[in-house]
Amino acid sequence: MRMRGEIVGYKEEEDYKTEEEEEEREMVGGGLPESKKFVVVGYALTSKKVKSFLQPKLEGLARSKGILFVAIDQSKPLSDQGPFDIVLHKLSGSKWRRILEEYRLTHPDVTVLDPPDAIQQVYNRQYMLEDVADLNLSDTYGKVGVPRQLVIEKDSSSIPDAVGKADLRLPIVAKPLAAKSHELSLAYDKFSLQMLEPPLVLQEFINHGGILFKVYIVGEAVKVVRRFSLPDISKRELSKNPGVFRFPRVSCAAASADEADLDPSVGELPPRPLLEKLAKELRRRLGLRLFNLDIIRELGTKDRYYVIDINYFPGYGKMPEYEHIFTDFLLSLVKQKQ
Repeated sequence: MRMRGEIVGYKEEEDYKTEEEEEEREMVGGGLPESKKFVVVGYALTSKKVKSFLQPKLEGLARSKGILFVAIDQSKPLSDQGPFDIVLHKLSGSKWRRILEEYRLTHPDVTVLDPPDAIQQVYNRQYMLEDVADLNLSDTYGKVGVPRQLVIEKDSSSIPDAVGKADLRLPIVAKPLAAKSHELSLAYDKFSLQMLEPPLVLQEFINHGGILFKVYIVGEAVKVVRRFSLPDISKRELSKNPGVFRFPRVSCAAASADEADLDPSVGELPPRPLLEKLAKELRRRLGLRLFNLDIIRELGTKDRYYVIDINYFPGYGKMPEYEHIFTDFLLSLVKQKQ
């Protein structure tokens, strides 16, 4: 098994007295020290995720806190590897889900981040926002809802009529039904809706000052950052720009708006008590501990917010101070079991 990094400053209290004793205390269980004094996190991630998440700064801080990241070998039985304290994963496919579910049943003391069945809900945009809509959060700090939306599974020629019957307002944001793609399209007129390719989720576009709030959730920790988003669309632009416009994604890390000189009515962060309450409720309802929310505030309002997307195990490498937040979270999981 390949280990990322090495154990720094690890020393047994007693020196080995004989060669036989040393052999007995050597690596077991697929390459981990038998008398481990650190938290072992087995990870099953794509190469892209490994590069963005397991950055040297994270690994260095983790080692200093007694955390070791170990790559899971997908060519070998998962039960033959480890032992692990935590399994961190973001792989797709029904085969991997079955492996992980079986592992959870046979290794109840290992924390799996996160349960495969819970992850599946946020991978499907038909169901992704259901818990936010059911929650219908409203308090003195604001109201949180979801845009009106419609699912189109097939037959693009039927989309204009379906949008009319659902009374969705133009422009319409079209997103793939499978949330593994961040691409989206913006349809300005009813006729252009036929150019879209199902299966899709169609959402009403809500003007939001071109600013999106990314709310990162790591266990009980909540961190929010600003990102530039799609610009507002006026009625005049709507009438003069027929067609479908495609975008690779709504926002990106390169479009950070945290240092931008913004109008306070647009750039002010959502109230922290509102975000913490929302995060707490969604952790419970979704059964997830690693996710983020894309939230917008309706232009012209002070307290009307919409969740437009939920992402499992997002790009934490783009979150400020993610190394400290994530390592503290991992240690808290182990402490809870003690």
